[in-house]
Amino acid sequence: MVDPSDRSRSGSARSPRGRRPRSVAGQVFLLQAVVIVLLVAGAVLALVLQSLHDSEEEAERRSVAAAEAFAHSPGIVEALKAPDPSKVLQPLTEEARKLAGVDFIVVMDTHGTRYTHPIPGLIGKKFVGNIQPALEGKVHVESVQGPLGREVQAVVPVDAPDNSIVGLVAAGLKIESVANALNRQMTVILVSGGAALALATGGTALVARRLRRQTHGLDPAQMTRMYEHHDAVLHSVREGVLIVGNDGRLLLANDEAERLLDLPPDAQGRPVGELENLDPATAELLASGRVATDEVYPAGEHMLVVNQQLTDYDGVALGTVATMRDSTQLLALSGKVESANARLRLLYDAGVNIGTTLDVTRTSEELADMAVPRFADFVTVDLAEPVLHGEEPTGAADEMRRTAVSGMRDDHPLYPLGAHISFLPSTPQARGFATGRSVVVPDLSCAPEWRAQDPERTDAVVAYGIHSLLTTPLQARGVLLGLANFWRRRESGEFDEDDRSLAEELVARAAVSIDNARRYTREHALAVMLQRSLLPRALPEQNALDVAHRYLPAQSGVSGDWFDVIPLSGSRVALVVGDVVGHGLHAAATMGRLRTAVHNFSTLDLPPDEILVHLDDLVDRIDKEEGSATDDAGVVGATCLYAIYDPVSRHCTMARAGHHLPALVHTDGSVEFPDLPAGPPLGLGGMPFKTAELDLAVGAQLVLYTDGLIEDRTRDIDVGMELLRRALAHPGRSPEEHCRAVLDALLPTQAKDDVALLIARTRALAADQIAEWDVPFDPAAVRELRAAVAEKLDDWDLSDLAFTTELVLSELITNAIRHASAPVRVRLLRDRTLICEVSDGSSTSPHLRYAATMDEGGRGLFLVSRIAEHWGTRYTPEGKVIWAQQALPAHARGTNGADRSPAPSS
Repeated sequence: MVDPSDRSRSGSARSPRGRRPRSVAGQVFLLQAVVIVLLVAGAVLALVLQSLHDSEEEAERRSVAAAEAFAHSPGIVEALKAPDPSKVLQPLTEEARKLAGVDFIVVMDTHGTRYTHPIPGLIGKKFVGNIQPALEGKVHVESVQGPLGREVQAVVPVDAPDNSIVGLVAAGLKIESVANALNRQMTVILVSGGAALALATGGTALVARRLRRQTHGLDPAQMTRMYEHHDAVLHSVREGVLIVGNDGRLLLANDEAERLLDLPPDAQGRPVGELENLDPATAELLASGRVATDEVYPAGEHMLVVNQQLTDYDGVALGTVATMRDSTQLLALSGKVESANARLRLLYDAGVNIGTTLDVTRTSEELADMAVPRFADFVTVDLAEPVLHGEEPTGAADEMRRTAVSGMRDDHPLYPLGAHISFLPSTPQARGFATGRSVVVPDLSCAPEWRAQDPERTDAVVAYGIHSLLTTPLQARGVLLGLANFWRRRESGEFDEDDRSLAEELVARAAVSIDNARRYTREHALAVMLQRSLLPRALPEQNALDVAHRYLPAQSGVSGDWFDVIPLSGSRVALVVGDVVGHGLHAAATMGRLRTAVHNFSTLDLPPDEILVHLDDLVDRIDKEEGSATDDAGVVGATCLYAIYDPVSRHCTMARAGHHLPALVHTDGSVEFPDLPAGPPLGLGGMPFKTAELDLAVGAQLVLYTDGLIEDRTRDIDVGMELLRRALAHPGRSPEEHCRAVLDALLPTQAKDDVALLIARTRALAADQIAEWDVPFDPAAVRELRAAVAEKLDDWDLSDLAFTTELVLSELITNAIRHASAPVRVRLLRDRTLICEVSDGSSTSPHLRYAATMDEGGRGLFLVSRIAEHWGTRYTPEGKVIWAQQALPAHARGTNGADRSPAPSS
């Protein structure tokens, strides 16, 4: 700052006449005033010239427009050919002249003789001007000294229909008319110029006044000397100086302060709190305006000792001045503390962010991502191949798979993700894997044992700039799982012993998570394998239903959902869907036991409600066994839905145990959920199960599913049922298409619970595939029935089966007449096999006997069992049915063994 007394002394010495020179503000004001006057004068002159030019152009435009309009007006040609053109045209031109706002419109012949003129005495005189261009068909504009004075006029030709020129029309204005227009504009121009001059001068005065206030009235010499003093202070002092205003903005910073604080070039004038490289604590001090004495603050690589004082001028506070100096020893100490804190933060973050999932690959990626760029420039994780499959590694470094790669750039020459790597015994990776200890390679360019692994690739790595390697074995619970390789570029420095200890601790934490994921992978694979082995791999062949199915495992673990399609006697088919409560191997194993039990109970041809009773008893026994064997509770229960469809009668019988209602899709696309009586879940016991019977149209579709399809935490179950209904409400879709549509609508992402979906479209046996007879309760009727059966087999082209079929029916009918009660009926079904059924009114069950050599009876059912592929008994409300099934002869089957008879209607 310049002392006021110094300013007065210097002022008296500079002026020989004793007068104070003008201040900087005064000189600037005079200069700006002169410039503004010149600018305003120039602007007025430019406006005058522009206005004059525009007026002349407007005069020419109006003259041409008036002349052309009159020359092309209707009747002008006839008027020129009239005996007295002046009589016709004179009043017309005068009227047009007034309307067009011109001073004259003159019509003349091709020799220039006037027919009209505002001054009637000039009619018949020669036109003053050049008419030759107009006679050539052009529009000619010129300025001439005419009868009215100096004029601007336009001459245009009058064209006859044959394009000949029969006359000329001239129109124009006097120059003084143009000047009058300019004079009218000049007032506006001069007033606008004066206002602009006044406004600019006033603004200049305000700016000069503000400049005088800001420069404190200093003249140029004083300001020069003040600048020289400040320049010496700002650029020569080896101590940082900062000046901060009352509003917290940085006003001034010398070179040393900019270096110490790493200030950006545009730092001055910005609030100190917004400076990017400024430490928050330092910024808080500078913005606070408080006094500070020898306070220590970090600033990038420097540790600064800061002093700060308040400044004022004439009693008015101006801000603060801060000085700072570097402290190297404090910087070194602070660096060590910061390094230790960074390592602790890295280990803490690793403990939180590594191992968030039970996935080996994802855990490896988390390790690699965590170390870049806080510890290394590039990180690669190589795991033993068996680890990726959940198996125990062999302990050799020749079967590694690159599982994770992370780096500051993606164009690195390291082995890519997924590469199979066999490390040579001499490499640092193999030595570290063999010893279980980290290996540091400070300079890869001087490591021949590492470069021997792949000379071409290692040369590329060194050329890329990767300079140092730290390889650390991944070891958990005494098992070597793989290697974590940390790479640094040359500018990041070499790895040292401190880095080795940090890497080992970091990798040790990650190795435990990887081993946990490996163990989970193994257990999950075993559970999925078990569950897959317990589910049906392929649906059995049958003609009663067109079936499509889906099974979706849950995101984590396995569950006890299952489904089945079981062919029954009489071409009937059973549909089963069930769900064991719980997850894991126990639920999957229980599901396998229940599925096996369902198959066994189904062979007994029991109705759905009785099968559910048997399953309920089985689940109750399983619960009790599990509860007595362990302290933990066993399976709480299971749900099941069992349905039997008969393609002959199109009759469907269903019962459910705690399961959701099935959906029924009619042929017109409408969807309903049949009112099936609810039963308790399996395992509760004590409650009966009820059946529901439906008559299904051919082509109707029955949809069975488990709760994972419609239940979700984010929506109500009624919403799931409505979504299912909408997805199914599309006529004409096949079961396979319905499966895809349902899963897309209800499970757009991975299922959170297991889902079993079974969709069956009904078919029916054609009338020509069924034959039925009522049998009189008389042994003599057997012979007539055998003849009828033989005739029907001939119609079906199954004569090869006539003898065995007659033998089977003879034995079954004879047994029914001897040991049962009326009525007796016989039914033949031609499906994939030939099915013979004999029904009676008795509920006694026949037993297969093995007769001795001398016994006279007891061989009937034995013969039936030897002749037929399968035979059995099922009970009905009216009695029982004994059935036998025979394979069709080769000529009646297709190449795959299927029945070649007409397919059931659908």
